Amino acid sequence: MVSPKGVLDDGRKVTEDMVRRMIAEELAKVKATVSAQGEKTETYDQAAVIFDRMSLTPDYPEFLTLPLYEAME
Repeated sequence: MVSPKGVLDDGRKVTEDMVRRMIAEELAKVKATVSAQGEKTETYDQAAVIFDRMSLTPDYPEFLTLPLYEAME
């Protein structure tokens, strides 16, 4: 069965708050794993900001890599 757009299989509506909460939760998990291995985590913070901006903007970028390339400059 296909769920309506913006609704998870369990019936929850996808909202900006939900997406931001999930980004923060997943970022914390990744950073804990990476830092436990002795790696720096700053680039993960930057990636989370870019992902937030890209996934929640009404002007979805045509090429997903462009915002990442811009961040690398």
